[in-house]
Amino acid sequence: MTMRTTTASFLLIGVFMTQLVGCANFGSARLRPSPGEARYLSNIKQLTFQSMGFVNAGEGYFSPDATQIIFQATPKGSEVYQIYSMNLTGGKPKLVSTGHGACTCAFYHPTKDKIIFASSHLDPDADKPSDGSGEDYEWHFNEHMDIFESDLDGSNLRRLTTADGYDAEGSYSPDGSKIVFCSQRDDDLELYVMNADGSDQRRVTNVTGYDGGPFFSPDGQSILYRADRRDDGKMNLQLRIINVDGTNDRAITDNDIFNWCPYWSPSGKSFIFTQADHQAWAKGSRPNYDLFMLTPSGGEPVRITDNPHFDGLPVFSPDGTKLLWTSKRGSLDEAQLFIADFVPPPNMP
Repeated sequence: MTMRTTTASFLLIGVFMTQLVGCANFGSARLRPSPGEARYLSNIKQLTFQSMGFVNAGEGYFSPDATQIIFQATPKGSEVYQIYSMNLTGGKPKLVSTGHGACTCAFYHPTKDKIIFASSHLDPDADKPSDGSGEDYEWHFNEHMDIFESDLDGSNLRRLTTADGYDAEGSYSPDGSKIVFCSQRDDDLELYVMNADGSDQRRVTNVTGYDGGPFFSPDGQSILYRADRRDDGKMNLQLRIINVDGTNDRAITDNDIFNWCPYWSPSGKSFIFTQADHQAWAKGSRPNYDLFMLTPSGGEPVRITDNPHFDGLPVFSPDGTKLLWTSKRGSLDEAQLFIADFVPPPNMP
């Protein structure tokens, strides 16, 4: 699969991501789960709103003590994401990225008052307005995108990756000593691991096709990620696990459905992810995106959400009792962050 095909395929995700763009319809901050969802979710609450100054918001992660979240949001008047943090007890979100370039993929250090995120603010054209051409939304693998470390408030910013090509989609290991990330430095989009200070960067995957969205398992021994290796133009991502040393790379899903954004449960015995049937495009409609759970051995996934609107990018709180995800439920035209109390399915500890 060539990089030309990979980049073109990601325009499909760009088309899907236009579902996250529009004008927010503010309903209740709390929404009732459907009967099917009520088995797993309760006290569903919307956390971010357009009234906070965001066009949209999403991809949030809990702090180690679960008192804060860090997330990306498009501020009004901008075309690209910045990184914000917010106390779950209330208060105004705080900008922690530079306010320049496009920013994504923020993550808390598990033991230190540090964060990482990816940013293109060093691009000489970072603040150049779009010419308005092309797709409504395109996720470009910006060659100026690098991973940065900072204090929780964005101070003491330090660049961790300097190789040519896209570096993003990073997350820490459970002990905070390593970072796993996606890089295009060798022409293909592969997984890499480096020390938390940016040293000893080494390639983990070595198969043609996109590999990204990686997270260390809770025991730190393996990496859960998404991949597109079929070269069929359908962009039906599959979920995979690989040992940290690059051995035993194996598929968990092997279907004709879009599988996206897997995230481990704290037990390491299951994970949550987003799934959608992209065959809907051929039928003239948009696929619906919902949350499912699965075990590393595969099998039949358990459906967690069945809302008619977009649900994606799910993550658990460190103790597994809460779920944070990006959604358009409540008839939002804009995606925002939601949180709920969570009880796992009996067979998905």
